[in-house]
Amino acid sequence: MTTALITGATAGIGAAFARRLAADGHNLVLVARDEKRLHEQATELHDRHGVEAEVLRADLAEDAGIAAVEERLADRKHPVDLLVNNAGFGNKGAFLDVPMADELKMLKVHCEAVLRLTSAAVGVMRERKRGGVVNVASVAAFVPRGTYGASKAWVVQFTQGAARDLAGSGVRLMALCPGFVRTEFHQRAGMGTDNIPGWMWLDADRLVDAALKDLARGKSLSVPDPRYKALTGLTKIVPRGALGRMSSASGRRYGPTR
Repeated sequence: MTTALITGATAGIGAAFARRLAADGHNLVLVARDEKRLHEQATELHDRHGVEAEVLRADLAEDAGIAAVEERLADRKHPVDLLVNNAGFGNKGAFLDVPMADELKMLKVHCEAVLRLTSAAVGVMRERKRGGVVNVASVAAFVPRGTYGASKAWVVQFTQGAARDLAGSGVRLMALCPGFVRTEFHQRAGMGTDNIPGWMWLDADRLVDAALKDLARGKSLSVPDPRYKALTGLTKIVPRGALGRMSSASGRRYGPTR
């Protein structure tokens, strides 16, 4: 049986990955900050699917938390075959409205943790000549919109660049770019969602199904819905100035996606 490690595993997209991978027979390493929720989730997935579900409490906004997950990924006796870097959050407010400490925390989780955990996982995977990494970004990566969008753009560029460097190694890397997904994401950030049109919402389980299909196909970028594929296609032809104004207006109305 193969093993998947998922960060931000107790809610939203991370929980959807955990459900799907457990149903497919993968053992799990579940990573999040809330130890009680982790143990409840691990017990449920073990009882329902008969898989081993290991719990690792870690705060990826702290060096100690990142180091703990790095250590687990580097364990060659109990290797991880699939890493899902899903942990992330949004900040409510425009640039300069958000405290600098919160901006730096976002960069720590979205960029530094993704870099370090991907590197730790891929080092072992390349030795074994197999493995995969899914780095969860956002369609916000394709529009100029503050620290959140910039951090997710970094995730996309880093992942696709690393995927090219590892071509032929047996290790696949993919950036996953969802739009608005029905999760706890906006609630935790204190963002209202009543003004978001119904057609913009995605289902987390369907999102994961599409993402795993794209990973199996060897894609380095997954935008797993025709609606958002069309929207991201528009970002390539709309002038950057106009795109920035549209992004700023929609950001004030809807907040970060994911």
